[in-house]
Amino acid sequence: MDDQQLQKLTQQLSLQYFHKPFQHKAYFNHRLKTTGGRYLLHSHHIELNKKYLTEHGQKELEGIIKHELCHYHLHLEGKGYQHRDQDFKALLKKVGAPRFCTPLPTMKKTTRKTRTYECKECGQAFLRKRAMDINRYVCGKCGGKIKEIVKKG
Repeated sequence: MDDQQLQKLTQQLSLQYFHKPFQHKAYFNHRLKTTGGRYLLHSHHIELNKKYLTEHGQKELEGIIKHELCHYHLHLEGKGYQHRDQDFKALLKKVGAPRFCTPLPTMKKTTRKTRTYECKECGQAFLRKRAMDINRYVCGKCGGKIKEIVKKG
């Protein structure tokens, strides 16, 4: 599927489910990594992730298009178009669009290593995502020196 076919599909889905024309552009954006698509407020265009078509198929892509069309039509009408708005939730339910897209299997969930520090005097534990210079900082509870706890294994 190319951008012209995507444009036609988006216009067709807009008329079929919303009974309103889609008068802007819908196209694939190859730079999208973590989302199925997005509606651009300033230009009213819709960008879609082509990986969802190749990984999950046409039905998943149509669901994403309907989701983005909900943003589109509500924004143009001046109603609540954000995910938290009741207008948006009601329209999603009405047209059968998913609230969230299925995650791509190629997206790996990365777990960040956490570092554990402890006060030498009172034993207060500190969990940090980034390393800290133990010579510059002291315990906030008692003012004692801090040491890093190294996990074995």
